[in-house]
Amino acid sequence: MAFVARCEKVAFYGVSGASGEMTYKRMKNFSSLSMSKNPSEYSRKYVDEAFEQTDVTGYSPSISYTFDLDSENDVHKDIVSITDGEKIGSDAIRTIIVVDMTSTGATDGKKVAYKRDFAVIPDSEGDGTDAYTYSGTFKTKGVSTKIEVTVAEDGQSITLA
Repeated sequence: MAFVARCEKVAFYGVSGASGEMTYKRMKNFSSLSMSKNPSEYSRKYVDEAFEQTDVTGYSPSISYTFDLDSENDVHKDIVSITDGEKIGSDAIRTIIVVDMTSTGATDGKKVAYKRDFAVIPDSEGDGTDAYTYSGTFKTKGVSTKIEVTVAEDGQSITLA
């Protein structure tokens, strides 16, 4: 069995730079980053059968998050700006790319990843007595695209292929 550790599926968050270019930075210091697929189902029971049949008709993935606020972390700063600024609509849409660090892309040195836009849905802040925390959910805002990326040597950012 080839065991895959949780730390080998790494998420990167799109942060807009000063000149408007998109930089994908590692989502560090998150104590929770859990994906739910949230499938839509179509269930029915036919009169000539004793059981119900179910088909999956779609998905609406979401990622629950919690992080200990690091005032120097660009990803945290962006999520806090959405939360504290109560941003809505397109101002609260961000791209997240999940990279499988155990994968090998078609091109040498590349990793397989999945890119998707999410709406940042804040939930709570300040829970706990040790560190100031923020939590919420990233909810899908588009289709997932399989891509290849190059991970920086320090593992803190990626470049799209």
